[in-house]
Amino acid sequence: MFDASYILTFLPKLLESLPVTLGLVGVATAAGLLLGLLFALARLEKLPVLAEASTVLISFLRGTPVLVQMFVVYYGLPLLLQGIGIDILRWDKIIFIYITYALNASAYFSEGIRAAVLAVPARQWDAAAACGLTKGQSYRRVILPQALPIAIPSLGMTFTGLLQDSSLAFSLGILDVMGRAKTLGALTSRALEAYAAAAVIFIILTLLSNAGFHTAGRSRKRKEALT
Repeated sequence: MFDASYILTFLPKLLESLPVTLGLVGVATAAGLLLGLLFALARLEKLPVLAEASTVLISFLRGTPVLVQMFVVYYGLPLLLQGIGIDILRWDKIIFIYITYALNASAYFSEGIRAAVLAVPARQWDAAAACGLTKGQSYRRVILPQALPIAIPSLGMTFTGLLQDSSLAFSLGILDVMGRAKTLGALTSRALEAYAAAAVIFIILTLLSNAGFHTAGRSRKRKEALT
């Protein structure tokens, strides 16, 4: 029978692995935002080759499960680089996880950033040009600061999805929250309680992230209203 008391017993042990999960999400978010911005700019500016390559990569990343991408990166990347004389077979598994989730997040961040930039009124470009700003300066000083509040809801949804998808990292033997839950369930024959405890942690993290992005969105709108 299901025994809820085990959830309280498992929670402290699962929280010991929380830094692994948060580290994964943090690295993937930072790298994903940078890559997503580059992909978005390549498509917005219709850069030769880069725009087409970005479109194909984004379509693949958004159209396939992250678990498939994880195994493609883990097994395929070493083979690809080995062909040009680079040996990464001894890399820690967590590095392949970072690469997978950064690429996956970049596809969704890219679409959110691109849509937000396109939503900025065209007259802002004209105003920036009238002030003598270059294209790069216009993006940095005028367009992106206005696009950020528009992109916050989309970025928040992507972050939440990344947080939840990080639970699949245990498939490669990473001892994150889900990996620890699987181990505890196997050792105690209380798998349901262990996964229930993990669910509690992910629910709390999701609520906190949603609240954070909601607050950030309201704060940006308030600042815009004041200016």
